[in-house]
Amino acid sequence: MDVKTLAKELDEALLQKREIAPLTKTHGDFTLSEAYKIQEEGLTYRLGRGEKVVGYKMGLTSAAKREQMNLGQPIYGYLSDTMYVRGKLKVAEGVHPKIEPEIAFITNRELHGTITREQAFDALESVFPALEVLDSRFVGFKYFSLPDVVADNCSSWRFILGAPQKPRDPGGLQMRMSIDGKAVQEASSDAISGNPLESLVQLAALLPKPLPRGSIVLAGAATAAAMLAPGMKIELYIDELGSMSVETE
Repeated sequence: MDVKTLAKELDEALLQKREIAPLTKTHGDFTLSEAYKIQEEGLTYRLGRGEKVVGYKMGLTSAAKREQMNLGQPIYGYLSDTMYVRGKLKVAEGVHPKIEPEIAFITNRELHGTITREQAFDALESVFPALEVLDSRFVGFKYFSLPDVVADNCSSWRFILGAPQKPRDPGGLQMRMSIDGKAVQEASSDAISGNPLESLVQLAALLPKPLPRGSIVLAGAATAAAMLAPGMKIELYIDELGSMSVETE
């Protein structure tokens, strides 16, 4: 398996806004460890274009999401500064984007290895309501393996943060995402790994290098994702963390 070739194929699909077949269909099976090497190689292309890593996202943290994608275990991908949406979300820049409700953190210290949930809480600078926009490079956004999705940076594409809140336990908070005034997804934040802080614990253990101070961490989705189209208004309300919204064009 040629890591550089597979990473280049994904990067070209990203830039050209087009679908490709899952890598395991065209290049044969590869391991999860090899998938992370492809992901890392893909990051070098982004860094070469001037992007900067600002944090990480956890994926497959909810039972609903694992069932939707027919995949098994929590995984991680990186977030770059160009993925951070501060105005309208331009759907046409993607292939088949989907949006999901999340909770995000900014860390106040470096984290690495085995940590407790209490240590994760102590490492919080801020907590946010957040929306992540996924956009797989694979045909139909379905029928791909766990290594495929990891290689594709866990389908990460865009993210939006609400107003920062002081650190608090993010467990047991009701979350409601609406599109054009109609509630489309509701869940407790406990759907995210039992407590979103657990995602920070898992990320520290999974990363092969320390998570830097000041990192943005998306804890993972509490529900399945919803398809996007131009002209939508997506709103998210989370108990005690407040509301946020984004419009698509």
